Amino acid sequence: MYRFKIKELKKWKLNKNRKPLIFLGARQVGKTWLLKEFGKSEYRQMVYVNFEDKDAPNEIFQEDFNIDRIITLLNAYAGLKITPEDTLLVFDEIQTAPQGITSLKYFYEKAPQYQIIAAGSLLGINIHPDESFPVGKVEFLTLYPLSFTEFLLAMGEAGIVEMMEKREWEWLNAFNSKLTNYLRYYFFVGGMPEAVFSFSQNRDWNEVRQIQNDILKSYENDFSKHAPKDILPRINLVWKSIPAQLAKENRKFFYGVIKEGARAREYETAIQWLIDSGLLHKVYNVSKPALPLVAYRELSVFKIYHNDIGLLAAMSNLHAKTLLNGNSVFTEFKGTLTEQFVFQQLSLNEKLSIHYYQINNRMEIDFVIQNEEDEIIPVEAKSGECLEARSLKLYCEKFQPQTAIRTSLANYRQESRMTNVPLYIIGNYFQNNLTT
Repeated sequence: MYRFKIKELKKWKLNKNRKPLIFLGARQVGKTWLLKEFGKSEYRQMVYVNFEDKDAPNEIFQEDFNIDRIITLLNAYAGLKITPEDTLLVFDEIQTAPQGITSLKYFYEKAPQYQIIAAGSLLGINIHPDESFPVGKVEFLTLYPLSFTEFLLAMGEAGIVEMMEKREWEWLNAFNSKLTNYLRYYFFVGGMPEAVFSFSQNRDWNEVRQIQNDILKSYENDFSKHAPKDILPRINLVWKSIPAQLAKENRKFFYGVIKEGARAREYETAIQWLIDSGLLHKVYNVSKPALPLVAYRELSVFKIYHNDIGLLAAMSNLHAKTLLNGNSVFTEFKGTLTEQFVFQQLSLNEKLSIHYYQINNRMEIDFVIQNEEDEIIPVEAKSGECLEARSLKLYCEKFQPQTAIRTSLANYRQESRMTNVPLYIIGNYFQNNLTT
């Protein structure tokens, strides 16, 4: 499967001033696979160390941070001679090795010639209390579940992806029905690599759902393994409340949905732990859609989104037969999956500042985005082909934005106040030329 992050890994390699790279992402989003593919295609040799393996040299950084000593031991572990110019060093699950993250500072300061990528799931990468983090000495890259565009590539639709990137609207309109079918599939399968690969091979819905349930179970097992014991029960309650939170007409996060009488101060730490783990994402309301959006955040008013639409569908017990019932999958749970889909595609562009805007029951804009040009763009996600966007109309009348986006199943078209962008291209619309 092609992953767009390979481009950023190649850019990191070519940067003469590169720092050790920390590659983040929730479990099972494909970090290890992608790093191994990168190592095989771009280097003569790779030293891969998973510090969770039984035979891994977990104590290698504890004696001291003498780089010559560390490299000598890695030579012995890997059974080869590490040469800085053509060897990739991958330290996987580095949080398991005491002082492993701290060592990256010394590689940067004393031996910058070595090309090092440290990876770890956000479930376990919390810095140890006795360990100093190498602030300013490392770079970061985060991998997410497959985007819809990557999903299409996995389905063998490179031609359609090329049309999407070139924005050939007339041709894309002709493929609208086919793309809508793929959207249905993606709403069920999501972007977890194992689920996508399975579906691409045999189209077995039951197998996909079993893979998703196994991933969800592994996440819950990780809660017990990595989370502080005093907040573990609250983490489980928050996690299990997510489908109900998103299924509400008003998707603002309500603590009472977790448990009757629940209060913010009791669950804030649990929510933050899940966010830091990459499993949930928080989007704040803004009191005013003005620059910079972050200055107008209302910290007590927010929505929570899942890390993957397919896992959310599994947690919500969405049945595969829903896919056969017209476009009902797009309106299921009051459009929950549609809004989750749009967030997931927008969030792949980390340069976007994503918020939402609600001032009363008359006006709620699903997403208000500040882009790299400091333009504020309202985005309204519509389920199905319904093009009524009353809130967006009111917003445009009040704030007169230069650009306003309504995304739905309808074809691309430019209107006087707004542009209708098909759901299948909304992520690509904000992030061009991904495969070049």
